[in-house]
Amino acid sequence: MSTAASLFSYRQFWAKRFGTAPVLPMSRDEMDHLGWDSCDIILVTGDAYIDHPSFGMALIGRLLESQGFRVGIISQPDWHDKEAFMALGKPNLFFGITAGNMDSMVNGYTSDKKIRSNDAYTAGGEGGKRPDRSVIVYAQRAREAFKGVPIVIGGIEASLRRIAHYDYWSEKVRRSVLPDSKADILLFGNAERAIVELAHRLANGEPVSEIRDILGTGFMTQSVPGHFTIINSTDVDKPGRVEAHIDPYQSEPDCESKPDVTTSSIVRFEKKRTKLDRSNTVIRLPTYDQVVSDDVTYAHTSRVFHLETNPGNARALIQQHGKRFVWLNPPPVPLSTEEFDRLFELPYTRLPHPSYGQAKMPAYEMIRFSINIMRGCFGGCTFCSITEHEGRIIQSRSEDSVIREIENIRDNVPGFTGNISDLGGPTANMYRLACKSKAIESSCRRLSCVFPGICENLNTDHKPLISLYRRARSLQGIKRIFIASGLRYDLAVESPEYVKELVTHHVGGYLKIAPEHTEQGPLDKMMKPGIGTYDRFKEMFEKYSELAGKEQYLIPYFISAHPGTTDEDMLNLALWLKKNKFRPDQVQAFLPTPLAIASAMYHTGRNPLKKVTRDSEKVNTVSGAKQRKLHKAFLRYHAAENWPILREALKKMGRADLIGNGKRHLVPNWQPQEKSQGNNQGHSKKKSYFANNKNPVMPSKGKKYQGKGKSQQPRNRKP
Repeated sequence: MSTAASLFSYRQFWAKRFGTAPVLPMSRDEMDHLGWDSCDIILVTGDAYIDHPSFGMALIGRLLESQGFRVGIISQPDWHDKEAFMALGKPNLFFGITAGNMDSMVNGYTSDKKIRSNDAYTAGGEGGKRPDRSVIVYAQRAREAFKGVPIVIGGIEASLRRIAHYDYWSEKVRRSVLPDSKADILLFGNAERAIVELAHRLANGEPVSEIRDILGTGFMTQSVPGHFTIINSTDVDKPGRVEAHIDPYQSEPDCESKPDVTTSSIVRFEKKRTKLDRSNTVIRLPTYDQVVSDDVTYAHTSRVFHLETNPGNARALIQQHGKRFVWLNPPPVPLSTEEFDRLFELPYTRLPHPSYGQAKMPAYEMIRFSINIMRGCFGGCTFCSITEHEGRIIQSRSEDSVIREIENIRDNVPGFTGNISDLGGPTANMYRLACKSKAIESSCRRLSCVFPGICENLNTDHKPLISLYRRARSLQGIKRIFIASGLRYDLAVESPEYVKELVTHHVGGYLKIAPEHTEQGPLDKMMKPGIGTYDRFKEMFEKYSELAGKEQYLIPYFISAHPGTTDEDMLNLALWLKKNKFRPDQVQAFLPTPLAIASAMYHTGRNPLKKVTRDSEKVNTVSGAKQRKLHKAFLRYHAAENWPILREALKKMGRADLIGNGKRHLVPNWQPQEKSQGNNQGHSKKKSYFANNKNPVMPSKGKKYQGKGKSQQPRNRKP
């Protein structure tokens, strides 16, 4: 894997003389109090400003401050005109634009495209404080406010929209966010390395238009440098005939109207492959117009894109948009443990900005006493955005650093009562897990290290995590350490000692896990393990709970309407739930997020997990509102409002035998009166949570399948 300059090795900018701000300023009065006449960098975010490392604007802001720059925050500005973007004056170096910890469309709409009435990242949980497609809108307003100031976009929304992508909310393929926002440069993934290097180079007088070699960045370009060799995506992964009569690369662009790509720079591997220097190689993806007009081409593009996500072997990508190219450099080099430690130990107050007063911040309340110990996920679940944003290589903090943060919370955070709510990240138990061989890791192009089975080269030793748990709970003043991040149970079963440690000391009565489904068809499309692995974990969980003398329960999550799921699959899942006496109170319907592999399946009906051709595997998709409602109803088979649609479906499926009032039936043949439906849906409210005392399903706040990178939800869900 490529090496990179240490994150903290740069010579600090001259403004370091102003020292560390108690909190990054959000007003001119605060700037005056700090003695600033201007900001070097202004970060614009769709979230309320909380000075905590689980929130992107705080993490990036404090990092830039540590480099000597004066950083201001414009939080949730009125986007209707430019005035709000002028509140801190003109930045000396650049505007940094982010939608916040979540994609603004996911934040603003349910999976059924209904507007959400609240926002966990806003003071008081109030909704409507950010525009749809926030990155585009904020970038446009910032450009209007101060023409000529570089616009840098980043965060989860920019990451997931860096090339042409299917947009669920408009039901069409949209262009890269780069041309739509007119940004000068895009930073994707965890962008600490990129933004630090960019800031120093801009401070040294280098024009943003000439900064083209930073890993983890994207930009628009008219031409490809002459020393680059261009290869076609079809040479990386042969899709067969994309069109019966058209080769998408047979005609070279017209120099007068198309990007400057010369014929001599095109390399075709028809017979013998030539080994190329990846640092000087760029893969040409099908154009925006081609992926819009052809589903097979879109699915092929998705496949190639995901094959080029390993920092150890990824090559640059280009995709034509009109007369220009979107250029994406390879992903950034992951942070070392030492860099990760320093990043999370910067002088965060761990509190909301004082201007919010006593207003509650739902997202903050959730992670107030939690600690991020790692980032990244090698699970590769196709519906999840973690891979596209954070990558597959796990970055872990040292045990000492985590312990210092626990002590900091204990000693300095108001309201702490002795309980740490989580030690986790995107997953609870990938801490310090990695490939046994750096050489293999750098050359691997697998989309998952654990599917269809755990790779033989993957280290699954949970001892470092066990050691961390034991040391953390032994600290003076610490009563309990809970684990709330999603558990990867197929890894956990490889370490019975870990399961015993977790169950005995770190489960607060209920443990959330995510089998997602019971049927192999949808599970294969999700790249999730079979339900047998869940059964193994359940057996271990119950065994160690009993040994510990504790009554504890598993709370399994399931997803409806995922690509590859049939009505019969959902019926079988419902029967499994009934057999095991589970009655889920809230369920998650599949939400196609930009760039996710499952979203490509949803849009194209093809399977990018395999080579994509005209004759390759078709994927059943659940896109109609009625069928999506049915699949969700199967998960909540016990709710009376779902019985009519289920009875109708069962009759059409030839399974009317499941309608009746006996124990073997899925739904009854009667319907309660509407006036009493709220209190009597065939079960008391208490029973709907506790179907039996072995497997209750408690009401939950739901979950979100976005990658957070601490740029999504502050504490991650399930893998």
